[in-house]
Amino acid sequence: MSQDACKTVYSTEKPVCRKCGRPTCVCSAKPGKPAAAAGPVRVGRETKGRKGAGVTVVTGLSMSETQLRDLLSACKKRLGCGGTMRDGVLEFQGEHRDALLAHLAGLGIAAKKSGS
Repeated sequence: MSQDACKTVYSTEKPVCRKCGRPTCVCSAKPGKPAAAAGPVRVGRETKGRKGAGVTVVTGLSMSETQLRDLLSACKKRLGCGGTMRDGVLEFQGEHRDALLAHLAGLGIAAKKSGS
C-alpha cells in the first residue's frame, strides 16, 4: 500500500502535535515565553447572568493555573479593577477590552477582540 492510501480523511478526535503527542503543543514552547494557545485568545464582554453588570472575559489561554493566577493579578493591578478566574477564563469587572488587548500584546500574547 502506498503512503497516500493511509492518510486520514476525517476524524472526530481532536488534533494532536506530531512531536509531543498532546492536544496543546508543549514541545515548541520556549522557556520564559508563554506557550502557544490551544485556540485563539479572545477578549470579550458579557452581561448574561450578572443582572446587567458587564464584565470583560479573556478566553482561550492555555497556561497552567499558577500562570493564569499571576496573569490575573498583573492585569487587575494594571487595570485597577476586580476580577476572578473561573474554569480557566479570566473575568474582570467593567469594560476593559481595549486596555486588556494592549496589555496582553505588551506581554507577547496575541489576542483578538470578540463581540461588538
